[in-house]
Amino acid sequence: MTVSPEALRQAPLFASLAPDDLAAVAAVTVERRYGRGDIIILAGEEGGGLYLVRRHLPDFREAVTQRLDLTGLILFGTGIALLSYVLEVFGEHFLSDREIVGLLAIAAALLAGYAVNTLRTRHPLLRLGLFRKRTFAASVGGSFVTRLGVGGIPFLFPLLYQLGLGFTPVQSGLLMMPQAIAAISIKPVTPRILNRLGYRTVLIGNTLLLGATILSFATIGANSPAWLIVAQAFLFGLFSSMQYTSMNTLVYADVSNEESSGASTIASTVQQLSISFGVAFASLVTALFIPDRFTSAPAPMLHGIHEAFVVLGAMTIVSTAVFGRLRSDDGAAVSQHKAVLPAG
Repeated sequence: MTVSPEALRQAPLFASLAPDDLAAVAAVTVERRYGRGDIIILAGEEGGGLYLVRRHLPDFREAVTQRLDLTGLILFGTGIALLSYVLEVFGEHFLSDREIVGLLAIAAALLAGYAVNTLRTRHPLLRLGLFRKRTFAASVGGSFVTRLGVGGIPFLFPLLYQLGLGFTPVQSGLLMMPQAIAAISIKPVTPRILNRLGYRTVLIGNTLLLGATILSFATIGANSPAWLIVAQAFLFGLFSSMQYTSMNTLVYADVSNEESSGASTIASTVQQLSISFGVAFASLVTALFIPDRFTSAPAPMLHGIHEAFVVLGAMTIVSTAVFGRLRSDDGAAVSQHKAVLPAG
């Protein structure tokens, strides 16, 4: 799970960093938890990070540990697992329409039961009351919708490159490199962009650019030059990295230290669910546009993949509406952006 800048500042190692530098460190910092007996590091691996953790990071602990909401865990976990299963097999025609509707109804009932359980439980598994905060709701909700579109792209890329264009697996893999290079290169610049423009402007503008980039993959054909495909992959990596960093850090903008644990749990849960649902949704969309996908020729296959890119790109653009709820000064505590508010 991601780490908030406020949590990092409590460590002496990071206490003196400027806000933009601290946000940059927080954007690439990942919290991992280990149980007793778990293997943390193997012989031959670099262990410098362990020294920094032991030497500088404080041992954060809850003052009072609450009992696990076992009922909520069962209701929420079973409902989400069942919903993921239905989305995964929907396009495979393993189940009849009646069975799919029945499973969806059961999943909906379980999730509704969890919502009722949160109202009756003093310490629920996921604290849904955090969604009353505008920045948290926009970040988590926008992240879910955006990742539904973006999360399925890694599934479509191999289909486009190998089945649609006839590239080898090695060539297909090499075409993924520009995306990774762009994602890494934009990280140091992201805090400065957020500081200058603010979260609202960045998330709205970047989401539109990200959606347009996904739509552009629907123009790739057999005659497309390699440099154009590389450029599009680079832009996708650039905008997606900016999107993830902005959404992940905005989660903690208005969250107190006491609420940070619950906020981190919800944000991490939504991220994992949206990635899973994104791949399932991309698979479903592709199956709808390529009904006879086992015998389809390259041309119909490529056309169906193009249609799937259009749907995912459009869904990404639609998620802009969620970020439109933000104000120009939202997230300023993290980005240090000084918004110009209207007089009066």
